[in-house]
Amino acid sequence: MSFVCRRCGSCCRWPGCVKLLPGEAEAIAEFLGVPEQKFFADSTRLSPDRQWLALNERSDGSCIYLIVAPDGAAACGIEPVKPRQCRDFPERWNFPGWQNECPGVDEESVSHHE
Repeated sequence: MSFVCRRCGSCCRWPGCVKLLPGEAEAIAEFLGVPEQKFFADSTRLSPDRQWLALNERSDGSCIYLIVAPDGAAACGIEPVKPRQCRDFPERWNFPGWQNECPGVDEESVSHHE
C-alpha cells in the first residue's frame, strides 16, 4: 500500500480511543506548558477497557487537539509529541473503512492488496 498523509484530519475525526502509552501524557503536558495533574484532569479519561488513559474527544468524536483552519486544512495541536497511536496511522493502527475516509491512500495499491 502506498500512503502519503494529506493532513486532512480524517483519522483525527474518527471516534474511538487514542490510548496513551507510558510517558506520553507527561510529554504532552510539558509541551502544552500545563501541570501534569491539570492535563490528566482536563484532557484524559480511562479507556473503556480500563487498561489505559486515553485522550478526551469532542462531542463529535474528534480529537481535542485537532485544529481545523477556515480553509479546511487540518493540523495536530500536539504534533511534536502526538501519541504513538497517531504516529503509527495507518501502518500499525487504523480503523475499519479507513481507506474510504483517507485521501492519503493510493486506492490502486489498496485494491491490489485486499
